[in-house]
Amino acid sequence: MKKKRVAILGSTGSIGTQTLDIIRTHHDKFVAEILVANNNAELLIRQAIEFQPNAVIIVNEQKYDFVCDALSKYPVKVFTKPESVEQIVCSENIDIVLAAIVGYAGLKSVISAIKSKKTIALANKETLVVAGDLIMRLAEQYQSPIIPVDSEHSAIFQSILGEPNAIEKILLTASGGPFFNIDDKCIEKATKTDALKHPRWTMGKKITIDSATMMNKGFEVIEARWLFDVQPEQIQIVVHPQSIIHSMVQFADGSIKAQLSEPDMRISIAYALNFPVRLSLNSKRLDFSKFLTMEFKNPDVQKFPCITLAYEALNKGGNAACIMNAANEIAVDAFLTDKIKFLQIAEIIEKTMTATTFIKNPDINDYIATDTEARKIAKELIT
Repeated sequence: MKKKRVAILGSTGSIGTQTLDIIRTHHDKFVAEILVANNNAELLIRQAIEFQPNAVIIVNEQKYDFVCDALSKYPVKVFTKPESVEQIVCSENIDIVLAAIVGYAGLKSVISAIKSKKTIALANKETLVVAGDLIMRLAEQYQSPIIPVDSEHSAIFQSILGEPNAIEKILLTASGGPFFNIDDKCIEKATKTDALKHPRWTMGKKITIDSATMMNKGFEVIEARWLFDVQPEQIQIVVHPQSIIHSMVQFADGSIKAQLSEPDMRISIAYALNFPVRLSLNSKRLDFSKFLTMEFKNPDVQKFPCITLAYEALNKGGNAACIMNAANEIAVDAFLTDKIKFLQIAEIIEKTMTATTFIKNPDINDYIATDTEARKIAKELIT
């Protein structure tokens, strides 16, 4: 069989490195055709030397010469600037685009890939959070399949395959993050180090902080609404600290289907890359001969107001979620650089959502303008 040629947008991040691990193991099925990194030039160079892609992109222009010099002896093209990512995903040499660029920055490249009718393995949450209605309409218009990579949405996707019945309810599981069992007074004093200690998953800093605030789960609610064409009231967050059940779907007869596995993002990445055929992986297996503890709790929306903000943005529609995402990116960065305290993240987001211009039926230019305005307002609130 012909090998699938994969463009990995965000190859040096957690999802990107695990994707390359799968390609390394299954080199008979995949080729890393394009590798894209933002800042981590050293790791990008090592990846390029090992996988010999057709091209790499280092988005940070200041590191372009460094990457060029390091790869001068290899048959690898080197590009820079965000515009290069949008252009290269249109290449005829790409079969599947693994979209794992963190944040709003990943939106334009996903749109370009969709318009080029590529299969999208979507790991970038913010794409659907910012412009879910637009993205899903474009995917239908250009017949570009979108296969979710998030473990929760992959579980939902797997659970509805072969089901002619409509979804009655999505039960979106959450680990609860590092602060779920911590009292409010401790959270008030939470440091950056505390917030980055996720109990189950190893992820990048931004998404780990999003997990600590549970904004990450709010994002996933919005993603699920667009991916599976359900209403907000059909999505219920269920805190499941063991992260064994990755999400569940309830149908009209009351039956519930779920996908279970040990926490390992490679499972959902591999499923998206090789859909509909499962790949063999050396992932840890669940052992049902041993006692498995599985707890389920409701999220505390008073302790984690970002959940409420996400539902509010989803119900309001228009560009509200775009505003929320922009404010969150600014607030999380401010927390990581010691400019604000942990609980101020939600405060900044809420105030930005109130102050930024609301647009009921935005187009792509409106989303771009909204992102710029919301970031400006959030920064002013911080300073």
